[in-house]
Amino acid sequence: EISECLVGSEMCIRDSYGKLKNRPFSIIIVTGDFMKTIFKNCTLLDGTKDMAARENIDVAIENGKIVEIGSINPSISDEVIDLSGKYLMPGLINLHVHLPAGGKPQNKPMKTTLLTKIALSSAISRELVLKMCHAYAMQGLMAGVTTVRAVGGLDNLDTRLRDKINSGKLDGPRILAANFAIGVPNGHMVGSVTRPAQSVADAVKMVDELKSQNVDLIKLMITGGVMDAKVKGEPGKLMMKADMIKACCDRAHGYGLKVAAHVQSPEGVRCAVENGVDSIEHGSTLTQREIDAFKKHNAVLVCTISPALPMAKFERETLGISEAVQYNSNIVYNNMISGSKTALENGITVGLGTDTGCPYTTHYNMWRELHYFEKNVGVSPAFALYTATLNNAKILGIDDITGSIEVGKCADILVSNSNPLDDFRALSQPYMVVCRGKIYKEPKIEKYEKCEYELDKYYD
Repeated sequence: EISECLVGSEMCIRDSYGKLKNRPFSIIIVTGDFMKTIFKNCTLLDGTKDMAARENIDVAIENGKIVEIGSINPSISDEVIDLSGKYLMPGLINLHVHLPAGGKPQNKPMKTTLLTKIALSSAISRELVLKMCHAYAMQGLMAGVTTVRAVGGLDNLDTRLRDKINSGKLDGPRILAANFAIGVPNGHMVGSVTRPAQSVADAVKMVDELKSQNVDLIKLMITGGVMDAKVKGEPGKLMMKADMIKACCDRAHGYGLKVAAHVQSPEGVRCAVENGVDSIEHGSTLTQREIDAFKKHNAVLVCTISPALPMAKFERETLGISEAVQYNSNIVYNNMISGSKTALENGITVGLGTDTGCPYTTHYNMWRELHYFEKNVGVSPAFALYTATLNNAKILGIDDITGSIEVGKCADILVSNSNPLDDFRALSQPYMVVCRGKIYKEPKIEKYEKCEYELDKYYD
């Protein structure tokens, strides 16, 4: 949410929509008389915190579950896939995406309010946007992201897509959906993925409405974003007051729902955590007061460097932003990295997400977030991979289902041609992806050439 450009021009009815609809996916569905599918001779990175590469390991899956790990003798009815020289690991988990947009490069901010009004104007346009959201979700899946947390969408389209995938009507990653975010008048992303609450009572009614849509969590927009700031040095201005934050959190917690919040300033972090927010998205620098609040409330920080880097480091003309916007973007970029370092140093859990939807922040580039986390926050490659798999699963409360390669867990698997712990570019084009037991061999990823060209300048 570094930029308002979450809803690109491609999100609505357009001539090239068919291109989105018909993205090439190479799918192998394990059916027929096979008892199990056995991946032979892989090098295993199991996703646990202290993972070490284990060579010549076999992994068997059956009925969407991992059923055996080790040296496996196949039966005549088993399907065997030789992964000699390949690396097998858990599917990635992206904690912060916006499904109505794909990060297409833009050279000027989009008119998101108008585009959103068009998108939700009729049953036909809603169905087209739903299909586009599905195409973006599949784009992430083909890049090895088997679970996403959607934290701000258009009306109830995210839960609708989630339910279609869960029912088997559509392929797709596991989705935990918040639907629309709750904000305040003139707040961050109001008019697109955020609805403004006029009062505390109004905000609580929105929580009730979201509960009726069967959301998995609640999203609040507590501070402004970079594009909201009017002057230099004022990114992340606190906009939602403490009483509204607390009322929303209390109602959400009463329903058993966690609350995530867009926050980009120290004041915002403090106000959010002290009033019940469970996960701070993006974040900022932390004083001892914020550290104590995180620990007291068992809150977590979700680091999202991917959208901050372009806004802070690209040539301004590439994005069509002002000098003041880039100045503020650098503040957010540096403070987010500083806050993540401080959180880890003080035993606060840090997760990873991409904030996909911002310009140059795509659904297929989760691997870059791991690299940024390693490079900027100073963690080891193994810890970055752990963070994006089992640790993120723990944050979501689904670590008993996914996040690591363990017997009994869901068959959510990513296979690469080389070792990602040597270079995360190994994950930029997976050899194979498995999601809940369905195998996608040599998946095709349609990439934005300009996006890759610009981002590769900052890979070292």
